[in-house]
Amino acid sequence: MKGALPAVLRAATVLAAVIAVFCPPAMAARREVDLKLVLAVDVSFSMDTGEQKVQRQGYVEALRHPEVIDAITSGLLGRIAVTYVEWGGINSQVVRVPWTVIDGKASAEKLAERLSAASYENLHRTSISSALLFAARILATPDFAAPRRVIDISGDGPNNQGLPVTAARDAAVAQGIVINGLPILTNPFNFDGYFDIPNVDEYYQDCVIGGTGAFILRVTDSKQFAEAIRRKLVLEISERPAHVQPVADVVKPARVDCLIGEKMWRNWRDNLDQ
Repeated sequence: MKGALPAVLRAATVLAAVIAVFCPPAMAARREVDLKLVLAVDVSFSMDTGEQKVQRQGYVEALRHPEVIDAITSGLLGRIAVTYVEWGGINSQVVRVPWTVIDGKASAEKLAERLSAASYENLHRTSISSALLFAARILATPDFAAPRRVIDISGDGPNNQGLPVTAARDAAVAQGIVINGLPILTNPFNFDGYFDIPNVDEYYQDCVIGGTGAFILRVTDSKQFAEAIRRKLVLEISERPAHVQPVADVVKPARVDCLIGEKMWRNWRDNLDQ
């Protein structure tokens, strides 16, 4: 029995050393962030490779911009967690950059480099609802804790697969998630415009975004991508009041049929069968 206590102490010392190595205090502190942000980017076939490159480069430039870095470091903790997801149809969501903490210029540059080096891929169909559900699911992961959770979703067309987009939106908002939109109105390549709608900005405002302070910011020219994304990130990160297309706190009738994409797809299939 005399050697039992020292053995226990030695085991406790070893355990403490292991914890110190694998769970240092800095790691525990870094799990608390000001914001968890999902960048959910449309790469369906309506976006050709050239447009994908312009779009992604806009995110790369925005993440490197001093205004964005200043917004991040000016927060209470001075750090946010970001993940970059590309999406298409129901089962087409690809995490290009997993959850990464940005707490200054060096970490922002590292994330930008990783994103810039990622491969490109077109994904079939357009399921905004599945993208929102996927984003909400990964926001629920316990890796980081944050008082604010935001999905920043871009796209150039309406939902045409999966759950109705309003159902996915409402489910995310019910969890306290804010959804902001970046509707793209740059006349992208598509199949003779069959699945395109001219007022995708109104569709995003009325059918996609939601939550307290949610807003959209239009992109009408590919040259605007970097600036628009930068402005949007600064607004989201710093939680400044948005002065661009804010969502009213009261419920208004949708100006756009939120099932328009599904109906257009069904009509297209019906015409093929004739």
